[in-house]
Amino acid sequence: MKPILLKIPFYLLVLLLPACESKISSDEPSGFEYLSEQFADLQILRYKVPGFEELSLQQKEMLYYLYKAALSGRDIIYDQNYKHNLLVRRTLEVIVESYTGDRETEEFSKFMVYTKRVWFSNGIHHHSGTKKFLPDITPVYFSQLVKNALENKFYLLETVEEGDAIHNFDLLDLILLEGETIEDFIEKLIPIILDPRVDVKRVNQDPDVDMIASSANNYYEGVTQQEVETYYQNIIDKNDTTPVSYGLNSKLVKENDQIKEKVWKIGGMYTEAIEQIVFWLEKASSVAENDQQKIVLDKLIEYYKTGDLSKFDEYNIEWVKDTASRIDLINGFIEVYGDALGYRAAYESVVSIKDLKATKRIAAIAKEAQWFEDNAPIMEEHKKKNVTGISAKVITVVVEGGDASPSTPIGINLPNAQWIRKYYGSKSVNLSNIMASYNYLTALGGQVEEFYYTREEMERARKYDVLADNLHTDLHEVIGHASGQLEPGVGTPKETLKNYASTLEEGRADLVALYFLLDEKLVEIGVMPSLEVGEAAYDDYISNGLMQQLKRLEEGENLEQAHMRNRQMVAKWVYEKGLKENIIEKIIKKKGKQKTYFVINDYQKLRELFGLLLREIQRIKSQGDYEAGKNLVENYGVIVDQQLLKEVKKRYRKLGIPPYSGFIQPKLVPVYEGGKITDVIIEYPDDFTEQMMEYGKEYSFLPCYN
Repeated sequence: MKPILLKIPFYLLVLLLPACESKISSDEPSGFEYLSEQFADLQILRYKVPGFEELSLQQKEMLYYLYKAALSGRDIIYDQNYKHNLLVRRTLEVIVESYTGDRETEEFSKFMVYTKRVWFSNGIHHHSGTKKFLPDITPVYFSQLVKNALENKFYLLETVEEGDAIHNFDLLDLILLEGETIEDFIEKLIPIILDPRVDVKRVNQDPDVDMIASSANNYYEGVTQQEVETYYQNIIDKNDTTPVSYGLNSKLVKENDQIKEKVWKIGGMYTEAIEQIVFWLEKASSVAENDQQKIVLDKLIEYYKTGDLSKFDEYNIEWVKDTASRIDLINGFIEVYGDALGYRAAYESVVSIKDLKATKRIAAIAKEAQWFEDNAPIMEEHKKKNVTGISAKVITVVVEGGDASPSTPIGINLPNAQWIRKYYGSKSVNLSNIMASYNYLTALGGQVEEFYYTREEMERARKYDVLADNLHTDLHEVIGHASGQLEPGVGTPKETLKNYASTLEEGRADLVALYFLLDEKLVEIGVMPSLEVGEAAYDDYISNGLMQQLKRLEEGENLEQAHMRNRQMVAKWVYEKGLKENIIEKIIKKKGKQKTYFVINDYQKLRELFGLLLREIQRIKSQGDYEAGKNLVENYGVIVDQQLLKEVKKRYRKLGIPPYSGFIQPKLVPVYEGGKITDVIIEYPDDFTEQMMEYGKEYSFLPCYN
């Protein structure tokens, strides 16, 4: 997919909230509250689904089935992220439900903050930085919570019956082993949750260590990095021009000195959850909008049943062909950011409807894909002679699940297989109602004034930032990820560029967008009024890449997340290369508290630098130049200016703006008459804890250990 994660300049602007946890009231004139609450470094938002009520009953019914399928895989992402996550989550939920002690104490409030962080990150490691976070409570207090809650045994999963899908079991039977005492259980759990030395990072991308052995994710067991690399070197045919996505849907383990894959499929690993996903997909297939959409769903079902990666390719090819349907679905093991070597993919799902009006903008860009390819500043041999099958649309999200929730992408481009993109094309989408939630908050003000130096920059940002962000996302997804080609005989990026592949690919797509954002072509095709929009995008990108995104780090940390690395890599490279001509000027204002600004003095020369870096990164990808890619990322995308980091965090604390945001999902409720669905109602829950507890009861299908 290569999703675009949210950039800092989407202005999640909130009123000054000094408390560690607080409710926020931000009523739109219509009465819809976009902000729900804030805790730790997070804020919880909501989004609307405009157009849902206008859909036909058949479309609403189909969306309900896809909604259920999306949420049925929720346990999978927890288990993929860390083998103890389901045990931890269920223990926390037992406490939330059953603890009979004083809930008004500061200690219990801190426990709830930790629990919400676990829900937000789908586990005990930070969703972005991947570092283990700890509860701000003592082992003694945690032991008291667990003992009190388990002894009360209030928390029973409800019987849920919808059609033929029924599940009913006691959660305590899931978390306590046979014969295990509560004391033994607590002793086992405390180091998992409270010891900072245990399973420190979910994904370790340090090239100087064994990245597999030192990563806490649950994609591998008993194998070293060298064994993984050797395993795939032995089975991948480099002469195969249509290879499957090796390792995408399995856990690689060593058992009895034999390395094998435990495939995620019905009858294999995660079967209990996948059976539920398939159950709902089959219902959705029965009410598909058209024949092509039914083919797509049936191919996805076949893939889940067999685990055959060639079936996944067949599904993707048919999915790319389906451009007529109003409803669309992403469901499967999609993105590989959680695997340091880029083989195994996280479960995710996005259910959506096409935003018919907004799609006109992104479609206008997709229509010119060949022009953008022909005019890209890359080597001729790296350009596609015939850009194939790029479809683009703006979507309205109905629900997100797995790795796409609560933290969400704002743009998506799929499929990831290079050969499918080359011969069959790809789909690019912009998530309009997600962006609308962020854009509404822009009106609260503060960030532009704090980090922009000149009045001209500020006025341009207020006027054009929303359009600039949308166009950057469009170009990144539609043109960026779909552009360029590998040289003959060069392996896929995950084989050649390894742990640097994701960062370099995101940087490449960003650079494609940045280069063309200052091109008159966009004015000519009617998607922006003037080049000032491109200048606003440049101001945004440089300020974010060199400075503002640092608010997400703790002091002493360097960059780990691929998107953050790519933004600093691009911004720092062009800043350094433009120093002689002062293309980007670093201004330090020392009156009062020291403040740093980055001001662009020459936008056209900056565009030329973006073009030069794009040419080099495309060469690295096309030729599989690992050393050049490594040097670029390590020299420009990893090390952080710690003094600047401290300054940025102070300035954001003053504004009261949390670094990260995620969403409460809408809820689809079917109306039945005589056993048949006669309507589907959409509701907008406003309590994050209530939704997470509801999900824990209704969508817990996997055992704690798989």
